Amino acid sequence: MTKRILLLSAYRSDSHASWVSWLTQNLEADWRVLELPGRYFRWRIRGNPLSWLDELPQQLDGWQPDRILATSMVDIATIKGLIPALAAVPVSYYFHENQFAYPLGEGQHSSVDPQMVQLYGALSADECLFNSYFNRQTFLSGVSRLLKQLPDCKPADLQKRLSAKSDLLPVPVKTIAGGTKTPGLIVWNHRWEYDKKPELFVEFLRELRKSDFSFSLALLGVRAQKTPAALAAVRAAFSDHILVDGMLPRQEYEAWLGRAEFVVSTAIHEFQGLSVLEAVTAGAIPLVPDDLCYREQYADICRYPSANMQAAAAQLQALSGLKMNSTEIISTEIKGTEIKDAEIKDTEIKDTEINNAADPAAQSVSVMNSICRMSYAELAGEGWQLWLNSI
Repeated sequence: MTKRILLLSAYRSDSHASWVSWLTQNLEADWRVLELPGRYFRWRIRGNPLSWLDELPQQLDGWQPDRILATSMVDIATIKGLIPALAAVPVSYYFHENQFAYPLGEGQHSSVDPQMVQLYGALSADECLFNSYFNRQTFLSGVSRLLKQLPDCKPADLQKRLSAKSDLLPVPVKTIAGGTKTPGLIVWNHRWEYDKKPELFVEFLRELRKSDFSFSLALLGVRAQKTPAALAAVRAAFSDHILVDGMLPRQEYEAWLGRAEFVVSTAIHEFQGLSVLEAVTAGAIPLVPDDLCYREQYADICRYPSANMQAAAAQLQALSGLKMNSTEIISTEIKGTEIKDAEIKDTEIKDTEINNAADPAAQSVSVMNSICRMSYAELAGEGWQLWLNSI
């Protein structure tokens, strides 16, 4: 019998949109999908029950879902209270990100409201699914920190309750065909925004030029209509290195990933890192901070000390010309053969554990163990098929 699934995505950014497309195109089910545009973040995360107040009952007219799959931007606890027909429907709550570990941009103010939406959503859900171990752990530790700040009348063992129903299930990544490599070609395929720290990328390029290392650039990241300062700085200082600069049609974008020798990240926020993953499937060697989700994905040789651009430049030169295979690129810190149903020992999670999130002696985690190979996409896809079969 075909399963009926109501998919709710309250913030249709590019990555969320591609996730929805993959699910609805690859998993055979009776899908009903409601999405909201990826803008006005504060309004989206607090207001989505109002935005869907009339549309949801229309979707449910003569149709009752077997499961709700909602992103963690969705205030699912409120929706279940407002829509009686959904009150008893099981919920899978999917964390592309969590608001406990999302860095604030310039001019932004800290607010507990987005965190509470996700906390209530996780508590009301039957299962919580995370795209990385880092995402899971920072959410759980963030909940613990929040509870310590509250004055009284707090539930006991909340972290353990949430941990018991948490699983790892990454977004599937399309494998991109590799091409003939252009030696020294560095691809930047991230957003030119504060959480990707593009100003550090500019510093990295300056360090690289000091060494007389021969390199070229493919600047493919999403950018605003007003040219970001970091992009303007790269154009001004490294115009003779730039081979391509702009948002390209998908086929051309993939072709440039196939040519790249390296993909570089300077991010201060990354819960799965889809842009790097895409480039690596095309054969690019990753150079990423020793932080965030990258520790569970890539080997030591591919990681540099966070924010140390001198070290990053030296690391890239050490990697240049190496014929690395997938086993050498994949992190040796986390091993496993399955992505869903990962066995994670429940221990009190401390900040120090987040900063050393992949200790095999303390944790048995199976996630993203085949980043560079077709099997990564296959395993993630199989994980989602297992999820569907379990409904």
